[in-house]
Amino acid sequence: MKALFVLPAAAVALAVAAPAGATATQGELFHNGETVGTVVPPDRIGAGEGLDPLYMVTNGASGQLGIAGVGPGDGSYHGGAWAVWLVTFDAGVTPYLLTSDEAVMAAAEAGDVTVVRAPELDNRCPVL
Repeated sequence: MKALFVLPAAAVALAVAAPAGATATQGELFHNGETVGTVVPPDRIGAGEGLDPLYMVTNGASGQLGIAGVGPGDGSYHGGAWAVWLVTFDAGVTPYLLTSDEAVMAAAEAGDVTVVRAPELDNRCPVL
């Protein structure tokens, strides 16, 4: 099943730095191992105001997308008010695809990645 959710780091930057009057774009994300769609409107939120976890892999494998921790139908979904976390594969680890928040946490527990909160990148991008 393919819904519409991909947020590459560039889309997050667009949402954070979009000028007034900018138009929305579409993207994709991973959520629970599936590819889902998102709308990237020029809608900023304040640093640290994000509620929904979004993991952005800084040095991932080819095909890596952003990873939504929640989405529509999840009780804790707040409409894509993303609290951004940067995920970086550690030195000596060959990057591999991460397609769910559970995979991110497992990679962190295995010592493969470092996960750091980036509140200055918080943004709103609803999942379709």
